[in-house]
Amino acid sequence: MRRFWVAGWAVLAFGANDDWARWRGPYETGMARGDAPVQWSLTENIAWKTTIPGRGFSSPVLWGDKIFLTTAVPAKEIEAGPAAGGGGRGAGGGAGSGVEHRFQVMALDRRTGKVIWERTAVTATPHEGYHRKYGSFASNSPVTDGRMVYAFFGSRGLYAYDLDGKQMWKKEFPPMRMRLQFGEGTAVVLHEDKLILSCDQESDSFIVVVDKRTGKELWRKSRDEVSAWSPPLVVEYEGKKQMIVAASAKVRAYDIDTGNVIWECGGLGSNVIPAPVTYAGMVFVMSGHREPNLLAIKLGRTGDLTGTDAVAWTNQRGNSYTPSPVLHEGKLYFVTDNGMISCFDAKTGKPFYHQIRLPKPYNFKASPVGANGKLYLSTEQGDIVVVKLSEEYEVLATNSMGDEFFVATPAIVGGNIYLRSATTLYAVGK
Repeated sequence: MRRFWVAGWAVLAFGANDDWARWRGPYETGMARGDAPVQWSLTENIAWKTTIPGRGFSSPVLWGDKIFLTTAVPAKEIEAGPAAGGGGRGAGGGAGSGVEHRFQVMALDRRTGKVIWERTAVTATPHEGYHRKYGSFASNSPVTDGRMVYAFFGSRGLYAYDLDGKQMWKKEFPPMRMRLQFGEGTAVVLHEDKLILSCDQESDSFIVVVDKRTGKELWRKSRDEVSAWSPPLVVEYEGKKQMIVAASAKVRAYDIDTGNVIWECGGLGSNVIPAPVTYAGMVFVMSGHREPNLLAIKLGRTGDLTGTDAVAWTNQRGNSYTPSPVLHEGKLYFVTDNGMISCFDAKTGKPFYHQIRLPKPYNFKASPVGANGKLYLSTEQGDIVVVKLSEEYEVLATNSMGDEFFVATPAIVGGNIYLRSATTLYAVGK
């Protein structure tokens, strides 16, 4: 475990060989180590592509020579073959319920895309559906520590496998009830020997910490919250660790060992989805649905911080609804679901540019990722737009992937970018 220190606080990151072991990358900021390609197409600079069965919008994670991802395969596809699956571009919520699914964990060879192993964690009939266009029964991204991979299927449970596909333990969870059957999808978070799961729903919300070695619960706390999808962020401030969870009623920081609330702060709107990020002794949380807000909250305080000077700055325009922000060199980058990008000074809240329209009328659900001065924006329309990481807005390239549909966030490792569409995993680069 490595720590990156800035003025009394630390972002906790995995070791140098973890590659892209978790959803937001090695630094929990959306930034990668190393570089990634600038230009490619369906016919150029594609190292390999692999069709993924079923439907899953979880993001791939990588360690060494393996890629891990999850999917949910409906019974009709199991019987008829992969051609029976796919689709999912309609509107509304509630799709997929009432059909038996096989919930799968897959490992692929990073060099070739060949499937090394696939395991069925559980076969079950979901109690409710998901958003027809953006949802799936495998939207919770997995995480790995290089010894085990942990796959969370929400209401269908948490499963631990070794890197060769042997199931080591499993933990069951009660069915969740999500707003308008939008579906589940909060990534599981790993910190040292603890797995952290935030389960905000329409009633009986809770956060739970389990031992990664056994699946045994270490503590659980009820939460007075409704449906939200933002994953916890673990930070260390002045030698004390806390995990921060953004939600509609309150943003709360919990003591990671006891679950006691250290501080809380109101002010976010409904349907909170973007992941928190931290920089210079502050944590940044965002909502973009009704009553949108971005709060820059100073670490080091206790109690209820609502309306106090612990909130360094706020922003109500141009916030992300679904995608999480990228933080790089003191600049906060975020994109709206309808395709407008902003770059703010993270310390002051001053915009370098704000609500700039991208080259086409794009829509976004995937979170941006960055590498070596470049920001990668995966669109629903099949383009990946590359923008310069700078105080000045500049588009470096627009890469078309045809009719592909991107909801999963990409991963960047070793000079390659890994893109998961609704049907296919691509390795772009060498």
